[in-house]
Amino acid sequence: MKSEFIDRPAILAQVNEAFYRYEKALINNDIPVLDELFWHDDRTIRFGAGESLFGIDAIREFRQQRPSKGLGRTLENTVITTFGEDMAVASTEFYREDNSRIGRQMQTWVKLPCGWRIVAAHVSVISE
Repeated sequence: MKSEFIDRPAILAQVNEAFYRYEKALINNDIPVLDELFWHDDRTIRFGAGESLFGIDAIREFRQQRPSKGLGRTLENTVITTFGEDMAVASTEFYREDNSRIGRQMQTWVKLPCGWRIVAAHVSVISE
């Protein structure tokens, strides 16, 4: 892919907006927004720190049962890269005040007719 198709400013701005909207919804446990920002398809995947979720229904069920307290976190080393006009990868590390472990998160975003959606996500936690 030619470099002029990577990180086009307008596309990068769109994905940044979607990514930080997701982050706000995540720490506030805004389930409708979290659901909106995932692709509503059986092929959507979310690998979490302790779960492997295949399909939007499994992801929705996880969101409904997840604790809604202690979700605040600080992001560091966030990198969002866009490829063309309809695909992006976002990665970040996160930290929680009450925990010394480092969290890592990666998302594959695709621009669909309904807007930018996460089609695959991976969350993991490692020791410092």
